[in-house]
Amino acid sequence: MSILARASVEDMEARLADTPALPPHRVIRGPEIGLTMLRGRAGGDGAAFNLGEATVTRCSVSLPDGTLGHCWRLGRDRRAAELAAWLDAALQQDALRPALLDAVVEPLREGQAGAAALTARRAAATEVRFATLQAMR
Repeated sequence: MSILARASVEDMEARLADTPALPPHRVIRGPEIGLTMLRGRAGGDGAAFNLGEATVTRCSVSLPDGTLGHCWRLGRDRRAAELAAWLDAALQQDALRPALLDAVVEPLREGQAGAAALTARRAAATEVRFATLQAMR
């Protein structure tokens, strides 16, 4: 679900083009936009404090057989929240799960892992090694 919640609507729709049609769905709740409070801790283990608020969008859908799908995601993209909730419900169907995992979820996971690796490489390039600076003095 975290992969779908982070995916863009364009990426999900592009991946769905190569899969069998999803069953029809009915929106139960949302998509609704609201705020959530982000909490932090000083030093990772200090006292909790309110860091700030973040915009979230939530949606719940139902398939004809009663299967429910839910999505909560950061941001204001209502279509992405509805599509992720629809995929959540469809992934609970035994007949659809293997095709959706192979055609949608796994490629999205690989793309997100690649983007995270690129960000990590860029951040590593700016690393300052203080032991090196000490040796230069």
